[in-house]
Amino acid sequence: MARGNAVLKGLAGRFDDELRFFRGWLDKPKAVGSIIPTSSVTARRMASVIDLSSGLPVLELGPGTGVITKAILDRGVAPENLYSIEFSQDFAAHVRRLFPKVNVIQGDAFKLDETLGDRRDMVFDAVISGVPLLNFPVSQRVAYLEDLLTRIPAGRPVVQLTYGPRSPIPPGRGAYTVEHFDFVIRNIPPTRLWIYRRRSHA
Repeated sequence: MARGNAVLKGLAGRFDDELRFFRGWLDKPKAVGSIIPTSSVTARRMASVIDLSSGLPVLELGPGTGVITKAILDRGVAPENLYSIEFSQDFAAHVRRLFPKVNVIQGDAFKLDETLGDRRDMVFDAVISGVPLLNFPVSQRVAYLEDLLTRIPAGRPVVQLTYGPRSPIPPGRGAYTVEHFDFVIRNIPPTRLWIYRRRSHA
């Protein structure tokens, strides 16, 4: 009986997340990439790029309902070493309730100096991005990536999810490399993961 109640509670929680995501999509469709939150499988793959031995904090952009946030913490990142930037005030409040020790900042991922404030000069190990880049012009996506690459050591990754067949940030537009990381079928819709790094000048 206890197991059945736990299953029902888990399903109810998942439905709440999906309903919250759908409401967010209705309210701000440009800021939310899908009407269904990211799957835990996708979230774990994204978090797998983090190097725990670096000792550096991690930057998460667009946590939404917190599925990717949880995967980052499950990876072994201490909550106080995770900085999550969320544009939606409702989603930011939700993630704060779920993970009170995580540094959740409500603000614009495209204006990180302003959003991070006195933390703008922090160096991060990696960037985990769930921002729906296909909703923005290519020039804005490229500028977004180039800004992120200045905040991590050379060679460290920015991992980005997308629901399109191609990289949302096209190659050849700046000093970065583009790598197809994974195609996750167990996501609705199926999701592609891309990794970007600062191009070596050697």
